Amino acid sequence: MEKKTHILVVDDEQSILQMLRKTLELEGFAITVAVNGNSALALLAEQAPDLVLLDIRMPGLNGYQVLERIRESSNVPVIMLTAVREQTAAERSLGLGADDYITKPFITPVLIARIRAKLRRARGELRHTDDQIANMDSPS
Repeated sequence: MEKKTHILVVDDEQSILQMLRKTLELEGFAITVAVNGNSALALLAEQAPDLVLLDIRMPGLNGYQVLERIRESSNVPVIMLTAVREQTAAERSLGLGADDYITKPFITPVLIARIRAKLRRARGELRHTDDQIANMDSPS
């Protein structure tokens, strides 16, 4: 039996956590949820998820602080999933090492596609062979 891809979802809004858990589980992912930054960091250390969905505005450690701590020890793909729409927040998140920045409300199929894209890249599945590259250069 193949091991399911594990996603850690970090958000303090229960309705978002429940919706994401249900949606992502239907897509075949194993889901763990955390309602604050400290529990997210503890779960990250215990479970080594394949990807993290991380909100910015949370009590205690905010998403930026959690992201900084994650990047001190891990290259796990992190997608910021937040209601913060300011350009500076996106720039700061990406500058701290986030792999993507998605604002709420989000389009579910687009979120799933972006998660799958980040996972493929993390696994090195987007590399082209020399033959594929040569075929791209040749006229059709």
